[in-house]
Amino acid sequence: MTVLPDDGLSLAAEFPDATHEQWQRLVEGVLRKSGKEVSGGAAEDALSTTLEDGLRTRPLYTARDTAPDPGLPGFAPFTRGGRPEGSTAGGWDVRQRHAALGDGTVLADLENGVTSLWLVLGEGGIPVADLGRTLDGVYLNLAPVVLDAGADTEAAATALLRLYAERGIAPEAVRGNLGADPLGHEARTGTALDFAPVAALAKRVAGEYPGLRTLTVDALPYHEAGGSAAQELGASLATAVTYLRELTEAGLSVEQAAAQLEFRYAATADQFLTVAKLRAARRLWARVAEVCGAPGAQAQHVVTSPVMMSRRDPWVNMLRTTVATLAAGVGGADAVTVLPFDHALGLPDAFARRIARNTSTILLEESHLARVIDPAGGSWYVERLTDELARAGWEFFQWIERIGGQAAALRSGRLGEDLANTWEARTAKLAKRREPITGVSEFPFLAEKPVVREPAPEPRSGGLPRVRRDEAYEALRARSDAHLAATGARPRVFLATLGPAAEHTARASFAANLFQAGGIEPVTAGTFEDSGATEAVLCSSDSRYAEEAERTAEALRAAGARHVALAGRPAAYAGVDSYVFAGCDAVAVLTATLDRIGVA
Repeated sequence: MTVLPDDGLSLAAEFPDATHEQWQRLVEGVLRKSGKEVSGGAAEDALSTTLEDGLRTRPLYTARDTAPDPGLPGFAPFTRGGRPEGSTAGGWDVRQRHAALGDGTVLADLENGVTSLWLVLGEGGIPVADLGRTLDGVYLNLAPVVLDAGADTEAAATALLRLYAERGIAPEAVRGNLGADPLGHEARTGTALDFAPVAALAKRVAGEYPGLRTLTVDALPYHEAGGSAAQELGASLATAVTYLRELTEAGLSVEQAAAQLEFRYAATADQFLTVAKLRAARRLWARVAEVCGAPGAQAQHVVTSPVMMSRRDPWVNMLRTTVATLAAGVGGADAVTVLPFDHALGLPDAFARRIARNTSTILLEESHLARVIDPAGGSWYVERLTDELARAGWEFFQWIERIGGQAAALRSGRLGEDLANTWEARTAKLAKRREPITGVSEFPFLAEKPVVREPAPEPRSGGLPRVRRDEAYEALRARSDAHLAATGARPRVFLATLGPAAEHTARASFAANLFQAGGIEPVTAGTFEDSGATEAVLCSSDSRYAEEAERTAEALRAAGARHVALAGRPAAYAGVDSYVFAGCDAVAVLTATLDRIGVA
């Protein structure tokens, strides 16, 4: 029996503590009532969730779910943060992205909460020649600048350093990153770059600009190609190790070389996985740095995931980026970029930019997220997930090293194949709505007015693909839009509800939600003849189906229905052509429906 301290809040202290086994037996009882016969550890397995990378989250974590000692914030292995004080002094660096020259947008960001600038230059961004104009009015001694110029890195870096000199900024006051990332550029474009100019830049920066970095280890190309969290970690480590080798061969010490690197990761709306990924990234880099003889913390720039951003109902992206930003802050990110909610549609407008920068402001100033150094520290779930993810990421890193390193993995196509396999498995979950997309695959809004934005510059391409979670459903919705434009109406399906509302409401709602995800309008009022549809779906209870399904299907066919489906598990009802149910391949069902209706 546990003796609790007398804190004046004792409750049932005279009873013994419940054991893990007692909890399992209670869970088994609940599961049996739902029709699942389980026992022992199977009860927890039934309630566990399978993640990518072979990871599973369980329904309960206790003190016996051990993980390696994460240390203290600011000390190796830096799992709990790269600085002893965390973000308590001034929050994280609010870093906003600019890929097009817009009058006043840079200054508007800086005047309203943004603390550093991320400028995409050259191909897919602002012309390098316009760098000075872009930074007109910017106090360069106060606002760090991070470049992302791809093949134009040397020219962009030279222009920026010249700008610092022209404006009289002391070298020791310069902050930011010149953004060189040859392997990241190769991943994006398929084109290899010479590392020699990057090494020369790094040597100059190390000698003249103590607060400036030269290289970005960008993991976004692997995330945007459909990679998992462990693949993102492993690829970033392999890239960083390659850069360390190149820089030390060029004459920099290991300490100098490590100090030239900043890492960029994606934050998703899966908040716990994001928190664990950032903590695992610091731990893994600490291990690499220790082996190389340059122990130190990893500098992290975290960006809300472009993969999760939807084009339909884009307002939901505000919620996704809020959760992702919270996860980045809790995970200990040094700098955070919140992509505007209309990022997937083109150039963001002023409202979208304001919401993006205010996301960090609210979390810092109103939610006080940065006032706790490591909010996730001590959580059995987070600590265990961090450890498991670190091991998976390390395994992927070792695989890349075994096949010759990051450059070899990219050029052989083996890295791309591995990422594609991961995305293929995830695509199947998206198609079956095992991974729902609110506003797209779940709760779509067909009457939504499209949000239109000015087209953004075409991003760099030619290497690894860029995927989006909504891409299959977006293709279906585009077919529906074209049909609407050509005929004045969306493709329709008639929902034939049988029996009282209590019997058919659940399945009718399910079917309506399913078909709207493909841009197909469900019709419930009136008769089939009046609906304008050529297909029908029976919606009711299993008992009602047994009595009326076959008779109703026959009547619908007599009324002109070319295809009759049933909302429920597959059975053997005469006259029923197909079945729609939770877990069915929604994309396949919707594609086939549009094909039969004749939607091009």
